[in-house]
Amino acid sequence: MPHIGRRRLLAGAAGLLAAGATAGPARAARATGVERRPGDPAAPAAPAAPAEFRGMWIASVENVDWPSKTGLSADRQRAELLGLLDTAVERRLNAVVLQVRPAADALWPSPLEPWSQWLTGTQGRDPGWDPLGTAVAAAHERGLELHAWFNPYRVANHTDPDRLADTHPARRNPEWVVAYGGKLYYNPGLPEVRRFVQDAMADAVARYPVDGVHWDDYFYPYPVEGEDFDDDAAFEEYGGAFESRADWRRDNTDTLVREMSERLRRIRPAARFGISPFAVWRNDDVDPRGSRTRAGVGTYDDLYADTRKWVKERWIDYIVPQAYWQLGHPSADYAEIVPWWARTVAGTGVSLYVGEALYRCDADSTTEAWRDPAELSRHVRFAKDYPEVRGHVYFSAKQVVADPNGAMARVVADHYPTPVPPR
Repeated sequence: MPHIGRRRLLAGAAGLLAAGATAGPARAARATGVERRPGDPAAPAAPAAPAEFRGMWIASVENVDWPSKTGLSADRQRAELLGLLDTAVERRLNAVVLQVRPAADALWPSPLEPWSQWLTGTQGRDPGWDPLGTAVAAAHERGLELHAWFNPYRVANHTDPDRLADTHPARRNPEWVVAYGGKLYYNPGLPEVRRFVQDAMADAVARYPVDGVHWDDYFYPYPVEGEDFDDDAAFEEYGGAFESRADWRRDNTDTLVREMSERLRRIRPAARFGISPFAVWRNDDVDPRGSRTRAGVGTYDDLYADTRKWVKERWIDYIVPQAYWQLGHPSADYAEIVPWWARTVAGTGVSLYVGEALYRCDADSTTEAWRDPAELSRHVRFAKDYPEVRGHVYFSAKQVVADPNGAMARVVADHYPTPVPPR
């Protein structure tokens, strides 16, 4: 952030933006006995045990999770990856979400984009093996689903095109690229960009029997104070039918989601399409359909990502809102966000999994709730009151392994007594 490159990078959006949110009225911390709001879906008296998704994210960007550093031998990279899959099995998880296109690059032999720099340290250098192909086969051998995690528009965590591989499409097509907030992005307003990023992702889906295609929270980038995302020329050429630039940008993102959904159905019908957005669509002081939150950012207005619409239109098969706040958070309470998403997916057939901030669980955390190893277990227990919640996904793999304050072990002991199939 999602992902700030999804929770460290990657972590900052959910955490830092929420920390800077305009605080609403403080609420008492809630545990399993939270009073339900009118209209919340009722918990069944004796629910049948549904398939439960128990996942973990494996982030490759900046070597957040894997590989542990660049330049390792192929054997060492492979051993580390297999070790993470083995840990998922030991924790009684049943799915891994592996980041295979972290920054307009590839963790498979793509004909369209260079090998990722996070493997060898040099973008475009062949690592000597096929990480995605190995991961799919090894996950399936262990009874795990493998969801391939792609970032559609991020090109680089810097603004120097000359640092990209000579063959990089962003160097060959500089008009596709926008520098913003110290990073490079493909411009979502260009139809040729949307076609290309779909082609790049579709290549992996066609090659490998992945169980899912997964996107995180990066569409248009998170806002940077004092900077404008320079898409003036694209808006002038393509935005004439829209009342505002914001509407045009949202339509661009909608188009990418809808078209990728259609392509995935054609290429690999058995694979599911899922997205893991920042968890606040809009606050209800802006839109009565929004959540009773006061987060400083919402996907609809700030990322031009109408996440609610994607569910209602059923363009996606599952959604994993990054609910990276504790129960009782004053401006983005977990106990408000989960019921809002349960109401949103109700009746759509879209599965709801909750993204959990395992990375925050640490005895040295500055937040008392996250120092408590029982906080995450309370999340899972709270979510059981909402039948629409079909599982949880934990960020990230290295915390699943290290488990600094024992929160993951507590979740497993309290909620995952036996292995279960994901669906």
